[in-house]
Formats: sequence, structure tokens, C-alpha cells
Amino acid sequence: MKIVVISFIILSIAACQSHKVDKKTVVCIPVYGQSLALGEEAVRLTDFDTLAQYADGRIVTEQLNHDYGYFDNDPLRAFAKQLIGYQKRSFELTVYRMAQYLADHTGKDTLICIFPGGKGATAIKQLGKDSKPYQRFLDNIRNACEKAQRHGWRFVVPALCWMQGESDITDYPSTDYQLLFKQLASDFNRDIKAITGQQQRVEFILYQANPVSRATRFNPQSYACIESRVPTFLMEQVRDDSSCHASGPTYPYTFPREAIHIDAVGQQLNGQLAAMSALDILRHLSHPRGLFPVATDSDDKTVHIRFQIPSPPLQFDTIQVRKAANYGFSVITPDNRNIAQQVSLVDNQIEIRCSEVPVGAKVRYAINGQKGKSGRLSGPRGNLRDSQGDSLSITIDNKRYPVHNWCWQFDIPIHHSQKSANSRKLFNKEP
Repeated sequence: MKIVVISFIILSIAACQSHKVDKKTVVCIPVYGQSLALGEEAVRLTDFDTLAQYADGRIVTEQLNHDYGYFDNDPLRAFAKQLIGYQKRSFELTVYRMAQYLADHTGKDTLICIFPGGKGATAIKQLGKDSKPYQRFLDNIRNACEKAQRHGWRFVVPALCWMQGESDITDYPSTDYQLLFKQLASDFNRDIKAITGQQQRVEFILYQANPVSRATRFNPQSYACIESRVPTFLMEQVRDDSSCHASGPTYPYTFPREAIHIDAVGQQLNGQLAAMSALDILRHLSHPRGLFPVATDSDDKTVHIRFQIPSPPLQFDTIQVRKAANYGFSVITPDNRNIAQQVSLVDNQIEIRCSEVPVGAKVRYAINGQKGKSGRLSGPRGNLRDSQGDSLSITIDNKRYPVHNWCWQFDIPIHHSQKSANSRKLFNKEP
């Protein structure tokens, strides 16, 4: 009888443990795009052994294991890399920092699934539904979903991180980025839902591609300035579309060789911003993320710009980002002249004194920079940020870094009042 009772207790405990396992949820938030999504040139700071042990091993790959860093669009090559442990091209990814933050803020029955997808030096048109990177990305989601379902676990893709746009700025592909992005978002929503069976939409966490001054025909005083269209569109998507959320612009970071890629510290800081938006999505919260212009107007020769400010007050920072002319602001007339003379920060608004009334002009921010350069020293940049980093910082390689929201690049008309399609993002008060 004792043996029967003990056996019953053991089976009951096992059943309870099995029941707990059945309640696990796999939250998958991968990153997709071109080379910055893959971490090119960002010398890896994340230790994979530490990451594997983090939060009781709850950060996993598309294989639902801890074999990070074996990305390849060819599945056989990816398998071969894993087989021989080849990690010479394993870089720092935004999603490593993001995953740690999410693991810290979710329960023990939640796994965080991360992996990269896409292809370097590739315009958005070549990353769409019919492309090899797109199909490989879906295959990875399908593989993770099927493995989770075999365990009896729930699998969901609430969002993906989008890091793409450099090639559409510098290579002049003559395509409509806005149209292609909206189609890609629609395709991802339909195809991912078909895999996971989820009802909730797949949302997007956007960064902002930066390299306007690397484009061969870039002229910061050109009224047309087609190079500014992609950065401005990405800003407007986060500001105006409730399915898009902010990480941040890249200009405040260091770029190896001042070229096209951000370094590992930049990847981690961007990952922290992405993580905060990701947690909002998971918790269905409505925090404003990202520092954007919400309205512009002019009074005689003075342009006024109001902002969404996540953490007031606004600041001009010339330490993290080398001072740009007029702190990065310009006012461009239809005949291609910059008439901005003086920029001031007044009651959390920007005031730009111009040499003449800015009739028909555009106001720009961080649409500048030394030809061929990127980053916080010589590239397209501005000095405007909020004060979030006064109370929020992270440690990277034994050094503390403030996590500010830097103003996104923009190129918008004056006298054009911007109202968000998603009013939750514009709740900050006018002074």
C-alpha cells in the first residue's frame, strides 16, 4: 500500500509539472532588415554562455535552444556553421539586449525567442514576400512555432524589429518606400498569422536609417532632397501609425569607420529602446516612445516646433553628439536656400529665427553632415534629446550609458499641423 501511495504522489507531482509546462508561452520578437539587423561590424559584447543561462535559460533561438549566432539564409550553411561552431561572423544584435529586458519583466512560464533575418546591402524591394530572405525568415518562425506546439506551448509573434532603409537612401532604387513597407507589413501579418494561428496583429518596432550624406547626390539645401524621404517616412510611421513603435535614430551612436554600421554599444542602446516598446506591446500599454515633431507653424520670421516628449525637459547635448550647425535644424526655401539663422529652446519648444518669412519652406532636422560620413561626430546629426537618461541608464562592458530619446530626423513642411492617427502617442501637454 505504501508503494502504491508513493507512486501515486510521484505521478501527481509529475502531472503537475507537466501541466505547468503546458502553460508555457513562447514570445517571438525577431529582427529583420539589412546589415544593421544582422549586426555587421558590431563586435559582439554579449557572451553567449551568459545569455544561455540568463533568466533560467528563457532566451532561446528559432530552434528553441541556446545556439545563438549561426545565421545564414541558406539552411544548409546555417547547419554547417552550427555543426563546426563557426562564429567568426557572429555580431552584436539589438535583440540580445531586448531579450534580456523582456526576460526580466515577464514570468517564468514565458520564453523569449529571438533571431535575425534579412540580407545586407539590400533595398526593401528585395526583402519582400518573394525574396529568399523573407521565405527563410518565415521558415524560422514556422520551425520555432512547430517546436513549441510539439511541447504543447503557446507561440505568438507580437512584433518584429525592423532595421532597414540604408540602401533605399543611398542607392536611389526609384521605388516607393512607403508603398513597399506597407505591403511588406501586410504580407508579414497575413503570413505569420497563418503560421501561428494568432488573432493579434504583428506590430513593428522601427529604428531610423541615417546615412543621407553617404548618398552621392545629397545636397542638404535641395528643397526636393529625396534622400530625406525614407528617414521622414519611418518617423511618421512611428508617430502616426498605432502598429509601429519606436526604438530610435542611429546618429547618436558611433559608427565603425564612420561608415554604414553602428557599433556594439549602439546596438545595445537601440536594443534597450526597442525592449521598452516591446514590453508596451506585450502589456497593451500606451506609453509615448520616441521624440518627434507634432506641429509646426511660423510667426513672421520665426518657426515654432512642438514635440512629443517622452521624458521632459528637452536638452541640447553637444557632448554625446558633436555640435551641428544650428543644433541640426535648417529651414529650406523652395528656391533651395537655408534661411535659418538662430535656434533656441524655449519652454520645451524649438524656435528658429529666419532671415525672411519662411513662405512655402520646409523645416529639417539632422538632414546634414559631412559627405560620405555617418554617426555622431561628422555624419547627419542633431543635438536635441529628452532627459530620459537622467533616470535610466544601462551598463555595457562595465560602463554606464544614459538611455535618452534623441529626436528623429525629419523633413516636413511649415504651417502643417501634424495630428497623430493614434492620439495616445501625443499626450504631452503644450507649454
